[in-house]
Amino acid sequence: MNRVSTLFLKIAVILIGLPVLALCIFLVPEIATFAVELFPNIPFLNVLVFIYMYVTAIPFYVALYQALKLLSYIDKNKAFSELSVMTLKKIKYCAMTISSLYVVGMPFFYFMAELDDAPGIIVIGLVIIFASMVIAVFAAVLQRLLKNAIDIKSENDLTV
Repeated sequence: MNRVSTLFLKIAVILIGLPVLALCIFLVPEIATFAVELFPNIPFLNVLVFIYMYVTAIPFYVALYQALKLLSYIDKNKAFSELSVMTLKKIKYCAMTISSLYVVGMPFFYFMAELDDAPGIIVIGLVIIFASMVIAVFAAVLQRLLKNAIDIKSENDLTV
């Protein structure tokens, strides 16, 4: 039963990564073209948009890889180990990085929304920031709980 659950979760993690990959391939060039149309005076804006969007995708995929590693630790009955704690720590840092990058990019989103009269751009940015922070807090709580469980387990092993 345990392997079926983790297999389902591994498939879900991969399926989460596919739409983001499709967005990076198909939507980012459109966003870059749109930004150049809105701000024709800024040289190399399309390159900056490409760099920004792809740099924000890197921690996302690192976090997905760490989630797959965590699921493999669960499969190998190493869920209560320091490896799992370190994996959760990396997921937390990736989520905080994504949130920070989007906070830095929000002024640009604001100017794009003002020029195009599309407030949805700002909402999308805020949703990404909020979701990343929720994931970071959740990973931090899980990391602390797992660390406490490992400490209690090691104390119990020493007393026996």
